Amino acid sequence: MRHMLDITPQHDFLVGIDSDGCVFDSMELKHKECFIPNFVNHYGLQGVSKMAREAAEFVNLYSKSRGANRFPALVEQLDWLRRRPDVKARGVNVPRPQGLIDWMARESKLGNPALEKAVAETGDTDLKRAYAWSLAVNKSIAEMVRDVPPFPSVRPCLERFAGRADMLVCSQTPNAALEAEWAEHDIARFVLAICGQEVGSKTQSLAMAKKYAPNHTLMIGDALGDYQAAVANNCLFFPINPGFEEASWRHLYEHGIPRFFEGTFAGPYQQQLLDEFDTFLPERPPWKVDD
Repeated sequence: MRHMLDITPQHDFLVGIDSDGCVFDSMELKHKECFIPNFVNHYGLQGVSKMAREAAEFVNLYSKSRGANRFPALVEQLDWLRRRPDVKARGVNVPRPQGLIDWMARESKLGNPALEKAVAETGDTDLKRAYAWSLAVNKSIAEMVRDVPPFPSVRPCLERFAGRADMLVCSQTPNAALEAEWAEHDIARFVLAICGQEVGSKTQSLAMAKKYAPNHTLMIGDALGDYQAAVANNCLFFPINPGFEEASWRHLYEHGIPRFFEGTFAGPYQQQLLDEFDTFLPERPPWKVDD
C-alpha cells in the first residue's frame, strides 16, 4: 500500500484497469475449467456437481459479485449452494468455512501469501482447505490459460491513453498471473504498475487517485467491485458490459476516452453508462433458495 502511494504521477490523468473479463476474455475459461473443477473436488461436492457449477458460475460470472476476490466468492457460492432445496434433498454436506470467514474479517490482503501465513500460525482446517484449493486453482490456470489475447479494441485504447494518462492494472488476480498475461501480449509496457490481490483490494490499489485533480481519474472494469473501487477513490467509471465486451471497448475508444480528456465524462454521459451496466448483473440466482 505504501509502495503504491509512493508512485509519482507522470501525467495529469490516471486510468485504473481491471484484467480478467475486462482486458482479457479469460473469465469463462478460468472459472469453468480451473476454479470450478477444483471447487467440486476440494469441497466434496461431487454429489451435487451440477448445482455447484451453477452456484460458482452465478457468483463469479453472472451476478453482481462478478470479479470478486476468490475467497469471498468461495464463501458466497457455498452459501448459495447450501440454501438450495434440491441440494438439501440429496443429503450432501456443503461446508460453511467459518475459519476462512474469520480470516477474511481480519485480513485486508486476501491472497495466498497471507493465507499461507495464517495456515502456519493457526493450523485451522478451513484455512488449510481454502489454501489447498487456491493453490490447485493457480496450478490449473498455469497449465490451461494461454494464448488468450486482449479484446480487439483494448490495445488501441491503451495507445490512445498513453502519453496523456498514467495507467494501473487493478485486479484481484494473483500478481504472477497478471504479469505473465500482460507481458505475453506486450501490453505491460503501457502501465506504471500491476496490482494484484497481494497488493490489496481494488480500492487500495486505486488509492493513488488522490494525487490527481477531480475528474482526472478513471476506472475501467466489468464488475460491481470495480465500480465500488472507483467510487471509493472519487474516480469516474467506464463499464465493460459482460457479454458485450468488444462493443464496450469500441465505445470507450470512440466516445469515452475523448470525453474523459475533454472533461465531459461526468454527469449524464456516465449515468447512462451506469444505468445500462446495472441491467447486466442480477443480485439473486435464477433457482429457488431458502431464505
